[in-house]
Amino acid sequence: MFEKHTDIQFKSKAEIAAFQDERLRKTLDYVSKRSPFYKKLFSDNHINVADIRTVADLQKIPVTTKKDLQEHNKEFFCVPMEDITDIVTTSGTMGDPVIVGLTKNDLDRLAYNEFLTFSAAGLTKSDIIQEMTTIDRRFMAGLAYFLGAVELGAGVVRVGNGIPELQWDTINRIKPTVCMVVPSFLMKLIDYAEAHGIDYHNCSLKKAVCIGESLRNPDFSYTVLSQKIHDRWPELQLFTTYASTEMQTGFSECECGCGGHHQPELIVVEFLDENNQPVADDQPGEVTITTLGIEGFPLVRFKTGDVCYHHVEPCKCGRNTMRLSSILGRKGQMIKFKGTTLFPSSLSDVLDDIHGLAGYIIEVSTNDLGTDDIAIHIGKADPSDQFEKFLKDQFRAKVRVAPRIIFHTPAEMQAMQFPQMSRKPIKFIDNRKKII
Repeated sequence: MFEKHTDIQFKSKAEIAAFQDERLRKTLDYVSKRSPFYKKLFSDNHINVADIRTVADLQKIPVTTKKDLQEHNKEFFCVPMEDITDIVTTSGTMGDPVIVGLTKNDLDRLAYNEFLTFSAAGLTKSDIIQEMTTIDRRFMAGLAYFLGAVELGAGVVRVGNGIPELQWDTINRIKPTVCMVVPSFLMKLIDYAEAHGIDYHNCSLKKAVCIGESLRNPDFSYTVLSQKIHDRWPELQLFTTYASTEMQTGFSECECGCGGHHQPELIVVEFLDENNQPVADDQPGEVTITTLGIEGFPLVRFKTGDVCYHHVEPCKCGRNTMRLSSILGRKGQMIKFKGTTLFPSSLSDVLDDIHGLAGYIIEVSTNDLGTDDIAIHIGKADPSDQFEKFLKDQFRAKVRVAPRIIFHTPAEMQAMQFPQMSRKPIKFIDNRKKII
């Protein structure tokens, strides 16, 4: 059974730091004995883990990258396969999916992680949580939410992703108070409700714990998408979360809405620059994690590719943990287009502010000159040259450059965004030539 410390987030910074140092030493001792990858890494670099006593000492260890996971996948497993209970894969958005295995204790840890997520959002055992995300297709998150709800003692109804009609039928029949959802799907729920005379303003749902898309800008204000949701459904309180399969841990907002809280019993976090050096507190850095308490697939100094700000001042909720901003962008998804540096999120902000789109996908590829090219696939029932000009004018006004626009029917766009093997809606496709 995973050891739980529900009060550590509320301790002093000194107590939190000492607690993390102790947990880190246990993790390093574990991987130095159990992980084929880290055994070799430590040996090749003449590292004695007994010399690494604090989080600051982690800088003595080389970072682990996504490429390492892909090329040495099996070498990261610390237990034999007969001790693995659940097998999942990463999403594969930055290359081939990586296989990750969890022991029974790792599943207990995963449940505890989501218990903390739900608790931060003010959920209790009196709530009923409607899962509007898939629990299958090798997807860790859907199972995590279910286990977290069980840990909390709340009710849970597993509807899965999509199908607004079934979602509303479930809401009307079972009266859930909370939903787990990708934020953009809330817009589809609102559209369906308005088209079918459903009084969503007075339905049972009061909170939405959101995944997959950022709700907040770095200053904690709403993004274009979340502002639109709030304007149309002000009774629904939105909470943003950030997590990944590799870290098996989440960063979740409390009701103050000012960043995702670090869970110090589950993970060590560093923010590194291009040279793998720590950034200053007021600078963005790549989120680099060391997992704590994981048996099956632990990671040390894994660079996630996500660039974020972090905040170290105490939160109004009483927690003294570090808080994570929304993702500024994925390091590997940065686009250089016509002399302008962009992340997909800046293009999404433009598109989310335009009414009447039946979905969109941002596609980046390599053109004949070897530079980045952007095509925006738009779902639209009645496209026109005038509307295309309007779209390009919006891009020029807000990001200074205008990508190509390719229109599709709403049905075609639905099929593109939700292919048969997809676990989440597809909004970004990277078809750039990879440099070997």
